[in-house]
Amino acid sequence: MSMTLDPLPAAPPRTMTSRLDGELLEVSLGPQHPSTHGVFRMNVALDGEVVVKLKPVFGYLHRNHEQIGEKTSYLGTMPYTDRLDYFCSMTNNWGYALAVEKLAGIEVPERAEYLRVILAELTRLQNHASLLGFLLSDMGAWGTPLMYAFREREKILDLFESLAGSRMMCDYMRFGGCRLDAGPDWIERARKVVDDFPRFLDEFENLILQNEIVINRTQEIGRLSAALAINAGITGPMLRASGVNYDIRKVDGYGFYPRFKFRVPLGDHGDSYDRLMMRALEMRESIGILKQAFAQLPEGPVMNSKVKIRAFKPAAGEAYGRIEAPKGELGFYLISDGTGTPYRYRVRPPSFINLTILEDMCLGHTVADVMVILGSVDIVMGEIDR
Repeated sequence: MSMTLDPLPAAPPRTMTSRLDGELLEVSLGPQHPSTHGVFRMNVALDGEVVVKLKPVFGYLHRNHEQIGEKTSYLGTMPYTDRLDYFCSMTNNWGYALAVEKLAGIEVPERAEYLRVILAELTRLQNHASLLGFLLSDMGAWGTPLMYAFREREKILDLFESLAGSRMMCDYMRFGGCRLDAGPDWIERARKVVDDFPRFLDEFENLILQNEIVINRTQEIGRLSAALAINAGITGPMLRASGVNYDIRKVDGYGFYPRFKFRVPLGDHGDSYDRLMMRALEMRESIGILKQAFAQLPEGPVMNSKVKIRAFKPAAGEAYGRIEAPKGELGFYLISDGTGTPYRYRVRPPSFINLTILEDMCLGHTVADVMVILGSVDIVMGEIDR
């Protein structure tokens, strides 16, 4: 007697979806990756091309900045601040000088305060212009946009070099003022750079910010809610892109910022495009501040002659000085025990704080979007690792 067997059920076809279902691909981006803005690493878990987990890895540029500050004189620490956000040494100098001046109750001459504002806003211009160029590189537009932005940055660095003797590590400010005065020739050159800058912004906005590819790669990408931004301590253009009206130049009114008329641009969506636009809009406000500062610049000394910076020993106490640096709130916390070196020295860097919510902004986006989102944060590893 013969037997017939029932045929086995056909196996389901192995599709790409069924093979990858439940499997994650772990990718390490950096620290050598050209789009990580320095020695920065991201461990990313991908479901296909979608990010489901992202962990930043720091420490490749750690230089013990704060420990050195506790073993060095107050004046000797000033050049080290240049190396924090090495794109913005002038504002680094100002934040540290402001903390020491609060600690010791030091007054700053009027002309020095105006020069500080001028140099800080020139720093904001070159930082934001560079960020726009770098962000385009992150999107794949190699070379041209970055060099276009760097062309304008070079003009400002020329001004820094002629005033402070160095293009990037300026070491220009001192407790109670500025190291050197700016002569009439320097002021005229700076005026010309500022007067010509709107033409660059007009061209950049027409060619880049209204570019269809840029809009598609940045709008609705990496959205950051106002609630999360506030809870995470985010500051600077990132915070304002989420619609939060907070600018330390307005809140604290340090320096002579209350004397200048300027508005605080705000975003509506908190996405990468809004963060891109914040930089462009803030540059226009900086130009307005600079023109007012040039018009109001008084004559007089640039240094408080009563301050003995080389034998500087502030009374015991503590102080926190903060400024609206181009990337956000840059703060210095100092504790003095009456000696010539700080008992405690700590830095509140905006790049580090702003980077803490990178995973929140990247979840659900593709790995290609991660580079755009990271670029929109605007980080420098020198002040992250410290």
